[in-house]
Amino acid sequence: MTDPFLQAAIDEAALGLSEGGIPIGSVLVHEGRIIGRGHNRRMQQGSAVLHGEMDALENAGRQPAHVYRASTLYTTLSPCPMCSGAILLYGIPRVVVGENQTFMGDEAHLRRRGVTVDVVHDDRCRELMARFIERHPEAWAEDIGE
Repeated sequence: MTDPFLQAAIDEAALGLSEGGIPIGSVLVHEGRIIGRGHNRRMQQGSAVLHGEMDALENAGRQPAHVYRASTLYTTLSPCPMCSGAILLYGIPRVVVGENQTFMGDEAHLRRRGVTVDVVHDDRCRELMARFIERHPEAWAEDIGE
C-alpha cells in the first residue's frame, strides 16, 4: 500500500510535469496532516529557488518553530544542498525520499546533522524523472547546475 503522503508528493510532481516543469514534488506533514505542498516550478515561474521542497515550505506559510520540529518532509527526489539547508534551518527532523538514483542530494549532510532520511526507492518517482530527462535533458542539466 502506498504511503498517502508520498502519493501526495508524486501527485505534485505530476502536476509540475503537466505545467511543463520538472516532475519533482514535495509535501510537509505535521501531526498527520499536509500543511504545505509544492512542486518544482523553476521553469514555470522563471525562478532560481522554487524546487519542490522550497515550494512546499513556501506554501505552508510561516509556521512556529515547534511545528517544523515536529514535521516530516516528503519529496520525490533526494534534496539538493539548497533544500537540505532549508530542512536544517527549520529543524525538520525527518525526510522521506521517493528516490535517489536519478540524483543523490545532500542526504549524508542531513544525516550528520541528525535528520532521519528514509529513502523508499519508489519506482514511480524514478520513472517520472527518467522520462522527463530523456525528453528534456537540457532542462534537467540546468536545474541541477550542470
